Amino acid sequence: MQIFKPSRKPNVSFNMTPMIDVVFLLIIFFLVSSSLVQQESLITLDLPTAKTSRMPQASESGTRKITINITGEDHLFLGLTPVDRDQLRQYLIAEQSRNGKPLEVRIRTDRRVPYRAIEPILVICSQTGIDNVSFHTYQRSIP
Repeated sequence: MQIFKPSRKPNVSFNMTPMIDVVFLLIIFFLVSSSLVQQESLITLDLPTAKTSRMPQASESGTRKITINITGEDHLFLGLTPVDRDQLRQYLIAEQSRNGKPLEVRIRTDRRVPYRAIEPILVICSQTGIDNVSFHTYQRSIP
């Protein structure tokens, strides 16, 4: 009795192209998103302290975040772009109406900035329908 032996081995291989494409897209995504996150904190501010300070919780996926920086000289910045109050109002109105998704405003301010400089920003947020406003602070060390 003769045993049949295949003359060729089956050619089995993986197509690596889709996996390389996905990895490349992930690398690009993380590079772009990390540079955007770093831009909002490039302005050096002496943040206030609070004993109830906590890390922000992961918000809902549809929430867009905008960071407003207020320096000790009462200058407003959207990320690194200097703006005045009217420009800020127009920007928030445009962002609020765009896509209809909720908007979260994060305020980074120097601890020496008086409340009279922060109040108009809160009023602008309220007038444009933004009710999710938070302040960046340092947590006070407990002795």
